[in-house]
Amino acid sequence: MALSLRKKKGPTKFEQASDGSMTLIEHVRELRNRLFIASIGVVAGLIVGFIVSTWVFGILKAPYCELPSSVDQTGSCEFITLAVTDQLMLRLKIALWVGLILGAPVWLFQLWAFVAPGLHRHERKWAYVFVALATPLFVGGATLAYFVIGHSLAFIMQAGVIGEATKLEVTSYVGFVMNMLLLFGAAFEFPLLLLMLNFTGVVSARRLLSWWRAVVFLSFVFAAIATPDPGPFGMSLLAACISLLYFIAVGVAFINDKRKGRGKEIYEGLDDDAISELPEERVPVGASDPVEAPTAVEAPSPVQQPRPIERRFDDMT
Repeated sequence: MALSLRKKKGPTKFEQASDGSMTLIEHVRELRNRLFIASIGVVAGLIVGFIVSTWVFGILKAPYCELPSSVDQTGSCEFITLAVTDQLMLRLKIALWVGLILGAPVWLFQLWAFVAPGLHRHERKWAYVFVALATPLFVGGATLAYFVIGHSLAFIMQAGVIGEATKLEVTSYVGFVMNMLLLFGAAFEFPLLLLMLNFTGVVSARRLLSWWRAVVFLSFVFAAIATPDPGPFGMSLLAACISLLYFIAVGVAFINDKRKGRGKEIYEGLDDDAISELPEERVPVGASDPVEAPTAVEAPSPVQQPRPIERRFDDMT
């Protein structure tokens, strides 16, 4: 008899989570292991971010230092620190942001590996597509925000009452820049939400297009409230980008509806109050089958008289 030298492998964790054979304790253990691996990736990115934090801060302060009003008589661009630990805390904050970005492939993969077994095959396919689109959209929004910051700072400096070189507090300035980057990046994810609703069949492209007035109005309202820049340049540019991405998403939704044949259903041209035209089928009713005569019910068997209570149990019970 031939013996197999290969050890038979059991189902993988992914297969066990997909078919539901994994227990609750095994799910908790898997979550613990994946959180541990994700934290290792973030800590590794944090170490790298702490090393390059000075270089990153040089990039963040460039829009401010390029303004003539931020340069003093000696030609240097300096910030104000109000607390002793401001510089160290700012470096740690920048290192944390860089660590989250550099460690994103690790913790995003661990998150996806934990969630993916609960999705169907086509759902996992569309998830890959949306994630692949979300990354460049966020990077594009953050890049646009970086160029908007210079114009926003110029408006803020010129609209002020101080007509000389101005020094900003470093933590508030970095917070302003980070908020602009995150806001523009998150706003550029808006078309993905619309496409997700369309691809899942919640709304059609025609319904999305009918919302264009409300979307454009709400885009300007959102940009006016959420943008930390009080000037009109950043608000108008953000609202215009959101509106443009909305119309692009509607165009993609029309292509998807045409591919799936939506809008050509058999009940498309019918009014909601119209009566359904069902074909009338008249079937002749024949004689029913004869009913059998009822049979006599047997008499019940007599019930035995119960024994006395002292005779129902033996000595052991």
